[in-house]
Amino acid sequence: MIPNAYRSLHCNAIRAEHTGQNVTLCGWVNSARDHGGVIFIDLRDREGLTQVVFRPEENSEVAAQSHHLRDEDVLQITGRVERRLAGTENARLPTGEVEVVATELTILNKADVLPFQLDRELSNEDLRMKYRYLDLRRERMNKNIRQRHKITNAARNFLDGEGFVEVETPILSNPTPEGARDFLVPARLSPGKFFALPQAPQQYKQLLMVAGLERYFQIARCFRDEDLRADRQPEFTQIDIEASFVGQEDIIRLVEGLLAAMFKAGQGVDIPLPFPRMTYREAMDRYGSDKPDTRFGLEITDMADVFAASEFKIFRATLENGGVVRAINAKSFAGITTGQMIRLNELAIQAGMKVKQLAFIKVERDANGVLEYKSPLWKFFGEAEKAALIEKLGVEENDIVFFYAGTWDEACNILGRVRLEIASMQQLTKDSTALNFLWVVDFPLLAFSPEDQGWVAVHHPFTRPKSEDVPLLDAGEYAKVRAEAYDVVLNGYELGGGSIRIHESDLQAKMFGVLGVTSEEQELKFSHILEAFKFGAPPHGGLALGLDRIAMLVAGEESIREVIAFPKNNKACDLMTDSPTTVDFKQLRELYVQSTWKEKKKDETAGA
Repeated sequence: MIPNAYRSLHCNAIRAEHTGQNVTLCGWVNSARDHGGVIFIDLRDREGLTQVVFRPEENSEVAAQSHHLRDEDVLQITGRVERRLAGTENARLPTGEVEVVATELTILNKADVLPFQLDRELSNEDLRMKYRYLDLRRERMNKNIRQRHKITNAARNFLDGEGFVEVETPILSNPTPEGARDFLVPARLSPGKFFALPQAPQQYKQLLMVAGLERYFQIARCFRDEDLRADRQPEFTQIDIEASFVGQEDIIRLVEGLLAAMFKAGQGVDIPLPFPRMTYREAMDRYGSDKPDTRFGLEITDMADVFAASEFKIFRATLENGGVVRAINAKSFAGITTGQMIRLNELAIQAGMKVKQLAFIKVERDANGVLEYKSPLWKFFGEAEKAALIEKLGVEENDIVFFYAGTWDEACNILGRVRLEIASMQQLTKDSTALNFLWVVDFPLLAFSPEDQGWVAVHHPFTRPKSEDVPLLDAGEYAKVRAEAYDVVLNGYELGGGSIRIHESDLQAKMFGVLGVTSEEQELKFSHILEAFKFGAPPHGGLALGLDRIAMLVAGEESIREVIAFPKNNKACDLMTDSPTTVDFKQLRELYVQSTWKEKKKDETAGA
């Protein structure tokens, strides 16, 4: 490390072998204690703590100064390293065997009273965000940011070792069809026109493959104007990867090695390779999610064989009409509370359930010790159905079984949400250190959107259909076409997604046509890439990993805000800088932009 003008050692570097040496330290007052005129402070820098002692007999002037120190004052201290008195050592600190007896003190900056204490967890998120620079001083946050640096550095080193070249792509670009709203930037030099901030560098990285770069990566800033949640921000970072002359297996092996390197750097763990794989259909059938958390069971079970000839008309009619009957056995959860049941029903309704109550069977013993199957449904089942249900689901005392009858999509969405909530209620992953990586493959290429009344890309429009399914695309059987797409999942979080891309101009134009993009729109929005594909585009593919999400999981946090230095709050605002903010008329005029917001509000108020 380069010699420092202010200090000779970091606060966490002092050890017993330094005893008798004079050292100079810099940092913040972490805490101060007055022991009968002798002042003890814990001096903190980013590396850790050292105890400093101010004794009047050593330097009365310095000792007098120390009485006026308070938390978070910034100090430079010179002193002699001494062993602590026997019995006063602190085994919890690496520096706990020694202390520094101060002989010189320089107060580099005084601190006002802080808006909150740094040694306590703060529940007021807005206060944390407003004073984020203070929040980041806390040990937990310092560790998170430095862990993020380690895994980012590991990613760069790994990809460099694999022959990838880091290339920056433009931030100001055309809108991209990534499924979310774009952030728009008015172009002053082109009145009435706008740039868009990139949702991803998708087209640029494909054009780099056309350019013959062969192996590209970027720690890319991306922007999406969408509603927020714990693992989503309006601006985020992804590790963007693209390579030429590769297939799906090549990308999968590369990304497994990359993630292994990142988790080794961040957590010091060795991840078993290769990762298990599961088709999209299997993931949805068993877990109701294309990013399944496999750390616990609670799998969704198909009950069609049990109820195909049932006397219970709702189940039988659903199956006869092409629907499904699915169930989840929540083991040892018959003691579910009324509040928990209400919560499960609310989630199921939000996910599309058309009735007010999830069907269930609760298994408990009555006062006489007889096993009871408590449910309005039970009386409608025949003895053979009952026996088959118990055997198939492994039903035992204190279990509760939830059912859903409807379409396949409904059953997946509803029971998938119910499954996760039951796991949360039962704390099935509490204190879990498992890292259950998983590849989900064979995604559908297209999905029908009732809202748009048309077909949309499940990943994005540049995803390649499987070669054997191209005839289905030509035949208009869009729902059956599978994609050369793959997602990597960890503990229920999608870490990243990718695909082998379309590299032929005619196939790409055909894909745009299926998505309802007219020839005129293709010429306007995508002529650059369609034309590029005509000049010898190589086969290529790639993947993008969510760096924020990976950092969150490495750090053991539950929100990506905890691993981003200056995140937005849940309303997409930066309370520290008070942004977004209004701009004056002159700025808008220079951009040829007119705001109607005030007028609109005024008109609405007048009409009320």
